[in-house]
Amino acid sequence: MWAVCLMKKKRRRKELSIMGEFTIQISNDLVNQLVDDAVPKKKTRKSRRKVARDTEKSQSNETRKPESAVIPGWPVQPPLHLPATFPAQPLQSELEGIQSMLQESEKVLERLQKQEDTMLQEVTQKAKDLHEKEYKLPNPKPEPCTAERFATLSCYKEHIKDPLKCASLVTSFADCLRRFGRLGDK
Repeated sequence: MWAVCLMKKKRRRKELSIMGEFTIQISNDLVNQLVDDAVPKKKTRKSRRKVARDTEKSQSNETRKPESAVIPGWPVQPPLHLPATFPAQPLQSELEGIQSMLQESEKVLERLQKQEDTMLQEVTQKAKDLHEKEYKLPNPKPEPCTAERFATLSCYKEHIKDPLKCASLVTSFADCLRRFGRLGDK
């Protein structure tokens, strides 16, 4: 009721804020309609309306409410009557239908979880591969002539007093280094 009074004072306002979280947008046509509804109009009487009012009066006599609670201008809602007993068979079939849908939903959920797990494993493996590829240390190039070098060193260790016995191994090591161009680097 206070919103209508607010709208009467400010007809240009189109938004009404309630409790700071929600906003209701009201058009000018609705405001005009609400203002016009507040003014009582003369109604033409019809015989059909009398029959409808008689049934409403008989229903309102059954469930008597204080008239002070009814706001004038708003229609009175008829009372809602629920059946006292429910048929057992339709409820059982509905229950079975709901249970079957629930089981199907659980199966779908399990399949989706399995699919999610496999996708997670694939993504994790791809991430590991990319990480290794990105941050991998380059493989050191194998030293050329390592066999000849070790043979020469072991010969020198065996013949400490007579190193000339290792001359053939030294020349083969030098030839190997020349082939790979390492002699000029040293």
